[in-house]
Amino acid sequence: MGQFVTAFAPATVANVSCGFDILGFAIDRLGDKVTVSFNQDGILRVTGIEGDGGKLPLEPEKNTCSVAIQAMLNKLGSKQGIDIFLEKGLPLGSGMGSSAASAAAALEAANVLLGNPFTKEELVPFAMESERIACGSAHADNVAPSILGGFVLIRDYDPLDIVKLPVPEGIFCTLVHPHIELKTSDSRSVLRKQISLKESVMQSGNIAGFIAALYKSDLALLSRSLKDVIAEPSRALLIPGFYELRDAIKSIGSLGSGISGSGPTIFVLSPNGDIAHEAGEKAKEVFQKIGLGVDVYVSEVNKRGAFIVSRGENRETIRQ
Repeated sequence: MGQFVTAFAPATVANVSCGFDILGFAIDRLGDKVTVSFNQDGILRVTGIEGDGGKLPLEPEKNTCSVAIQAMLNKLGSKQGIDIFLEKGLPLGSGMGSSAASAAAALEAANVLLGNPFTKEELVPFAMESERIACGSAHADNVAPSILGGFVLIRDYDPLDIVKLPVPEGIFCTLVHPHIELKTSDSRSVLRKQISLKESVMQSGNIAGFIAALYKSDLALLSRSLKDVIAEPSRALLIPGFYELRDAIKSIGSLGSGISGSGPTIFVLSPNGDIAHEAGEKAKEVFQKIGLGVDVYVSEVNKRGAFIVSRGENRETIRQ
């Protein structure tokens, strides 16, 4: 009982082909909800989780929601007790920023509960700490767009330098989630430790072209820039149907495709909703042929990021 705040944070696509570990964008309507409330015990606890099939930890030092909020409380020097209830709307190990969405929603809710001591941008480092325990690396290309919305560039990590990028009007994303789980740790383990100077130059040109395309709303340039020569060649081998889908969408007018985060989800960018839905149908055909179930989501790019769903007093939302 007592004051509560519920927040939603969206799924995200990280890397976006050429932008390995530095670029991401948010998806609309697909994500996680977190409800927080004060407790009088002076402890941070996860009181329950729905939608995870019992796979996520309740221990506060292992759960991304509580780790993120604890980082916030540490910054404030606060020992305020907070109860956390997580509603998972995203599949685990999907490449859609599942752990990031949980942390982003938790921080959005807790920040409001605590009287908004931080800006949205200031919440990102706290969420990065949750990514450290989720996948071993405190990266921001999922958590930043989940909190801020839109396209986000992580220019540097030391110190953290985040740049919000424009979103061309009408651009749509199709997310294709094959029914396999691919752990981020496994996906990172196949990456090469070194790349050539030629590959570095190619990747730099593509990320520069992609960012220029966003500012100019030049979708042809964006399409030409959606190429990854660093991570995708290794990771695509772990995702059945990846190249088949890429070939299938070439003739329908999509801008291009790539691996969402560390996979196995594949994203397709399109200039409008009709083509995005057609890409989804092509995806279903591809995966039906290889005998693998698939979920397809079509969405505009979410410009809003995490937001408050509800708040109030004397509502029993934190379940024991």
